[in-house]
Amino acid sequence: MIKETNNNINMKKILIAFAALALLFSCKEKETTPAHPDWTYNTVVYEVNIRQFSPEGTFKGVEEQLPRLKVLGVDIVWLMPMYEIGTEGRKGTLGSYYAISDYKKVNPEFGTMEDFEHLVKTAHMLDMKVILDWVANQTAPDHVWMTEKPADFYERDKDGNAIWEYDWTDTRSLNYENKDVWAAQDDAMRFWLEKGVDGFRCDAAGEVPAKFWKAILPKMNQDYPEIYLLAEAERDNLADSRKTFDANYAWELHHLLNGLAQGAKTVQDLKDYIARDAKRFPKEAFRLTFTSNHDENSWAGTEFEREGAAANACAVLCFTLPGSQPLIYTGQEIGLDRRLEFFEKDPIEDWSVNEYTLFWHKLAQLKHNNPALDAGERGGAIKYLDAPEGVMAFSREVEGNKVIVLANFGIPVPADEAAEVKAEDANDNRPQGEKAAQPFKNLEADAADVVLELDGEYTEAFTDEVYSGPATFTLKPGEYIVLTK
Repeated sequence: MIKETNNNINMKKILIAFAALALLFSCKEKETTPAHPDWTYNTVVYEVNIRQFSPEGTFKGVEEQLPRLKVLGVDIVWLMPMYEIGTEGRKGTLGSYYAISDYKKVNPEFGTMEDFEHLVKTAHMLDMKVILDWVANQTAPDHVWMTEKPADFYERDKDGNAIWEYDWTDTRSLNYENKDVWAAQDDAMRFWLEKGVDGFRCDAAGEVPAKFWKAILPKMNQDYPEIYLLAEAERDNLADSRKTFDANYAWELHHLLNGLAQGAKTVQDLKDYIARDAKRFPKEAFRLTFTSNHDENSWAGTEFEREGAAANACAVLCFTLPGSQPLIYTGQEIGLDRRLEFFEKDPIEDWSVNEYTLFWHKLAQLKHNNPALDAGERGGAIKYLDAPEGVMAFSREVEGNKVIVLANFGIPVPADEAAEVKAEDANDNRPQGEKAAQPFKNLEADAADVVLELDGEYTEAFTDEVYSGPATFTLKPGEYIVLTK
């Protein structure tokens, strides 16, 4: 009897030991499991405006240029909405990509379903991912759901008329109080995942209730663990990658960079933003950073209109600031300096390589080759360096890889020379230049000298020049230096 009790005690000890080991390995697994798919951390996103991407404006026109995008350094090809567009209330001749009449059909303007599937297959053969622009907030007035689904699929006024938001008169707002809408959206998204797409950029994600995303995305991530999800939103409640999205837009940074380039904001404003953003969002959260996209280009102006001679310096920051996952918009890689029509055909016809192509290629290489610049929790913390007024100077380092960034934005415009900006307008989509009395006057300042005590041998990312020891860098406003070790 005593022997049996001892055996029981020994067995309990063994079970406790195994339980402890299991708990230990479970904790280690949780600690080492990345917050995002492993392939996403050093990626560059490219937004394709299909209609304007070639004279044909088709899937085939995009596919033909995939090798060029691969050489440029693109990892994720984001296709603007490629679904069938509604005709009721259509804006312009061709209509808005974002007024969809059927989530499961391709826009015949772009080609056939077979053309689309071949485009995705070709991208995958080139080791590039394809994400679709998902428009969950609204549909076209003549979407198939208007007749196939009950009336309460849409938000309606007291007279029963389906309503729209803002000036989106070619759309009608879906009713997210109806959970059948949730199921229908989930089903439609999975339709495309089954065709092999690698995720979604979710349009106006912040306009849709967070509870919807939190209801469908965890299971979607579980069923398709390698997908990438980008929210067109800047919401900390949509920033848990295991429950919602991998990345949020860095809208505030975008507008701040416009202001910094024009002298309406200062380097200290940028540092304050970085600190504020780090407190607001978890370290794991990716932040989509950009100097242009389809909305900015068409409605607010090109990066050259908004950021002048500092446009490239702003792009450098988009590739190097903490959390950054950078975006290149259609045409930026050739220095496109015109606003693309939104509802009409307005194709880019000359994609000849030029100085801008080399610039964006170098930026993509910088992102790919330096773990210190990884997005999310893997990237290095920011450390500010001493520099003259108007110069943003910092380093980031991870496991021996170190990157130093210098960017001169000149001397800010004195407050009495800048136009008054209403608080509610400080973060809108209009170019900051419309609010500044003398935009870009800051870029007329004298050059600034930045002295660095380099802790080893560094290579300049754009010129391949090598520096070591004490070094002085003279930067004119709008100029930048990126050193890597």
